[in-house]
Amino acid sequence: MSTSTVPAPVPAPEPLAAAPAPHVQVLAAPGERHEEILTPEALDFVGALVGAFAERRTELLGERRRRASRLASGSPFEFPIATSAVRADDSWRVAPPAPGLTDRRVEITGPPERGMAVRALNSGARVWMADFEDATAPTWENVIGGQLVLLDAIERRIDFTSADGKEYRLRTDGDLATITVRPRGWHLTEDHLLVDGRPAPASLVDFGLYFFHCARRQIAAGHGPYFYLPKLENRYEARLWNDVFVLAQELLGIPRGTVRATVLIETITAAVEMEEILHELREHSAGLNAGRWDYLFSLIKTFGHRTDFLLPDRAQITMTAPFMRAYTELLVRTCHRRGAHAIGGMAAQVPSRDPEAHEAALAKVRLDKEREAEDGFDGSWVAHPGLVPLCREVFDGVLGERPHQLDRTRDDVAVTPADLLAVRRISAPPTPEGVRGNIAVALRYFDAWLRGAGAVALYGLMEDAATAEIARVQIWQWLRHRVVDRETVLRLLDEECEALGREFPWAAVEEVRALFERTALERELPPFFTPDAYARHLVRHAGHAGGAR
Repeated sequence: MSTSTVPAPVPAPEPLAAAPAPHVQVLAAPGERHEEILTPEALDFVGALVGAFAERRTELLGERRRRASRLASGSPFEFPIATSAVRADDSWRVAPPAPGLTDRRVEITGPPERGMAVRALNSGARVWMADFEDATAPTWENVIGGQLVLLDAIERRIDFTSADGKEYRLRTDGDLATITVRPRGWHLTEDHLLVDGRPAPASLVDFGLYFFHCARRQIAAGHGPYFYLPKLENRYEARLWNDVFVLAQELLGIPRGTVRATVLIETITAAVEMEEILHELREHSAGLNAGRWDYLFSLIKTFGHRTDFLLPDRAQITMTAPFMRAYTELLVRTCHRRGAHAIGGMAAQVPSRDPEAHEAALAKVRLDKEREAEDGFDGSWVAHPGLVPLCREVFDGVLGERPHQLDRTRDDVAVTPADLLAVRRISAPPTPEGVRGNIAVALRYFDAWLRGAGAVALYGLMEDAATAEIARVQIWQWLRHRVVDRETVLRLLDEECEALGREFPWAAVEEVRALFERTALERELPPFFTPDAYARHLVRHAGHAGGAR
């Protein structure tokens, strides 16, 4: 890894014309309209990206493991000394907001499915994040089907008929939400697509197919190819993405700087490199987002072996907790100092038909969004179209006619690395309800994910992979520190597996239980549940015939 004081401007990668073309194979069975996405030219484009960057990705994943080991061994957690000059330099700013990303007061997220796409684009939100990562179970059909949904949405030829016969079409009055795309994280592979005999990095597959087919279309429509980048852990991973953007634009003849990307700060190690991440992506940056559940998940993964990082039930960890306040206030200050948007966290509540429960849910959302708007965030996330009006109302009340509040530089904020780790004041033993709730959510989400659903309404919340991750790692942490005994967890696991089978007779209870045991009950904590579950359950090879390039 480089140890230079100030990262040098990222040069354009060397053209690949002289390099041998990678050999690309599609191993999955062909599906309806898949040929529109998996064209020879698109596969060559993805192959070029993989050929240029796969080795660096592997090296960076190795550095993740080494850094995790160093932190577990007691290495200090601090702002990087090597980049102090970047943080001290007041002169640099990120690129100005791109068309369609100036006003982001409400953003809606969800998987790239037809029904979600139509409802999200029509919802009144300013931005829709089409999520190939936490909200999508990456079956091959979902991955390629999602690309088709985005293509159809940009071409405005998408519609949807619900199970009750209700028809949804794109509105013709007013603006539709600006589309951004969240590809899968660097840690995942796409096993249905091989490049030179190896599974392609899933992030480059999702990015590459969308960019190849939709970048020019988005530019022609007055926007551009916009992205959300998940699970980044440091500035080097941001630099890799910036190099991907530069090469992709070069290969398609698109002006450098057309791409914009918002980075989710959802790992504890990224929290002390926010400025560096913006700096690496500055010509392509669209800001930062507070990914709260993954952030807690990362905190436990990184420091969960220590008793002073023992967290209570996730329902008791609010955004007003001191260490969470430090995280969000640092994010706003960092973004606004550099001219970047700061986007708040997810409101995952699902509107209820029960009036009392509905009002209680809306009250929680209102308090959360009022805090964000008053703290200086420029917008926030919701998971359900029914929450868009409330979120817009709150931010309208603070922003008025202004598109953002970048002028609020929050010079009053001073956050140290110790502030980001100040969890002791909220430490509390888990409640019986919390233990059972985590097991119940993890099992039900795992079952849905194995059946191809990545966003699932459970107990009044829209749950995705991030909430399943925090649920299972909390069980692991509580067992490790013996604040919950193993016999209790196994008894609750038995009961919840039985309940799952009763509620959903088609559920693969044995597979779900085995996944929970491997990812929550073993001595060593797997970094993610998704790679193991993907390889065991979602990969469906159909042979090599007809799939080679």
